Amino acid sequence: MTQTLLFDPLVPWVLIWALAALSVCSIGAALWRGLPGWALRGLAALVLIAALAGPVYQVEDRSPLNDIVLVVLDETASNQLSDRPAQMDAAKATLAERLADRPNTETRWISLADGEGDSGSQLMGAISEALAEEPRARIAGIIALSDGQIHDIQAAPELPAPLHLLMTGKDTDWDRRLIVRNAPGFAIIGEPVTLTLRIEDQGAVPDNSPLAPLEISIDGAPPQRFSLPIGTDIELPLTLPHGGRNVIQFTVPEEPGELTGRNNTALVQINGVRDRLRVLLVSGEPHPGSRTWRNLLKSDSAVDLVHFTILRPPEKQDGVPVDELSLIAFPTRELFLEKIDDFDLIIFDRYQRRGILPAIYLDNVANYVTKGGAVLVAAGPDFATADSIYRSPLSTVLPARPTARVIEQPFQPVVTDLGQRHPVTAELGGAESWGRWLRQIEVDQPQGHVVMSGLDDRPLLVLNRVGEGRVALLASDHAWLWSRGYEGGGPQLELLRRLAHWMMKEPELEEQALWAEASGQRMHILRRTLDDTIGQVTVTQPDGSTVQLDLSESSPGQWETYYDGPEIGLYHLSEGDQSAVIGLGPAAPREFEETIATANVLQPVIKPTRGGLLRLQQGVPVLRDVRAGRPAAGRGWIGLTPRNAYETLSVVQSQLLPPWLILLLASFFITVGWMREGRR
Repeated sequence: MTQTLLFDPLVPWVLIWALAALSVCSIGAALWRGLPGWALRGLAALVLIAALAGPVYQVEDRSPLNDIVLVVLDETASNQLSDRPAQMDAAKATLAERLADRPNTETRWISLADGEGDSGSQLMGAISEALAEEPRARIAGIIALSDGQIHDIQAAPELPAPLHLLMTGKDTDWDRRLIVRNAPGFAIIGEPVTLTLRIEDQGAVPDNSPLAPLEISIDGAPPQRFSLPIGTDIELPLTLPHGGRNVIQFTVPEEPGELTGRNNTALVQINGVRDRLRVLLVSGEPHPGSRTWRNLLKSDSAVDLVHFTILRPPEKQDGVPVDELSLIAFPTRELFLEKIDDFDLIIFDRYQRRGILPAIYLDNVANYVTKGGAVLVAAGPDFATADSIYRSPLSTVLPARPTARVIEQPFQPVVTDLGQRHPVTAELGGAESWGRWLRQIEVDQPQGHVVMSGLDDRPLLVLNRVGEGRVALLASDHAWLWSRGYEGGGPQLELLRRLAHWMMKEPELEEQALWAEASGQRMHILRRTLDDTIGQVTVTQPDGSTVQLDLSESSPGQWETYYDGPEIGLYHLSEGDQSAVIGLGPAAPREFEETIATANVLQPVIKPTRGGLLRLQQGVPVLRDVRAGRPAAGRGWIGLTPRNAYETLSVVQSQLLPPWLILLLASFFITVGWMREGRR
């Protein structure tokens, strides 16, 4: 029960104060003139002014409310190191007991887990959410049991009570971490890319060697070992061994006594790309398909094209003097002997033997294929003649033999059952809507994979691997009809683009491949094969344990499944003769960038609230009550501010004096004063 005197004025306060001033002046004048009734006049004025102020007697029925103390328990990864969880549990039990002994107090326990997407410790966000759910006028204090390594200090809210940090860890803690800077997402194959490495020691570092061992492994291969100085930025040149994704793992062995080895390893994933793809296009004679090949290759900015068309063969005799010819001599020796290894792909477009390329040059082309090169033959009628390029040393690498028959008959190209699985021809679209071609060169004895067929299921596109290289034979020179839209056209540019890039060994067009795509801690495992069935995929986790996974066929030749990795690190995948590696999680988890407990991060937030920074290593502090604005921490203690909050159950208001009594008093004082002055 609380009793209060309030005022509910009948007129504005300005008017009341004006009347009070006028009354004071009148009483002063009466006193100056020596009138004996000045005191009675003053009492009458006081009664009237008090009546205008409207004094009210208020009685409130109040129910006191408990104070609220917020206790944040930091359960992030960095606060799970060493004996910090044991420190947390002991401090939590002691705090719970002491808060329970404090009268009129409620405790809100808040668990802080790792932030989503490697955002680290979001302590300020957790406090903001808790304050939004509680009345700020009841918050007596905020206590954080943490290592102090938080990552959202910029989002600190305005706190209504002191904030105290009870810090885990020990003053003897130390840790070593590996830092990788300047890691690009892409790099050119065969050219060194520079990464900046740094090995850094933190905390109470013991007297160790100034050098630390470093292991570097690419795609899970046996590691290379180096020794690097500690505390110094080292620039490391690295050359990617292949195209596509290269997973590079840097590891510093864990030292005895350091907090964790989780930050001793860094994963970097760099996609290897070719600088320029060099293509040599040799056209036997001008025809509409030559422009198609040229437009395709010139449209790709990553392709350097060297194109020669034989316009004047040696047997052509037209009487033009040699010194008046404007044609460029075909640099056969330079291209096919000296610089042949500089090309990634050689295309023979309707080429026939005319004595321009001696047999030794074509034999060198065959050797170029077996050593890793690529040759594509776009066959025309010349392929079926005695001057066919097949009648040369190239026959040892070509995937099919011509029968000397040229079929001049419309037909529709069809992707074979095997071609439905091959990445060059898979998912090209609806073959029923493709336009027809008008000529096909008959070939037999195909070797490798027949991915497209023509008239009466005759081989149309044959792909094969020879040694370390690749060859392809397109048994028609009418692919250009698709680009002209003949009978609706077809996916000519996409087909030729895939064909060229498959021959140049682009990883995304391998017919046998195993790879994975990461999204957070989930990996999407994909397996491409030309076989009808596959086995289980073996996933080797960072700790060495293995998991067997079944895959389901999502499209012809493509199998897939999903797997949630239990921890951050490098995972090895294998199925049959295919293998792959993938890194899950960030290259350097934010929770392990800084692991030494510190109060420096939270100091700017704690200082304005006059809270405390105490180590749990020195014991759990006792709790005291302090007034708002006073220092809230000292040696071995922290303060909570009693809020004295309450809930009003009912309010009763009544007038201090009834109107008739006010009128009677005012009349009495005025009458008595008048009578006294009249008697004088």
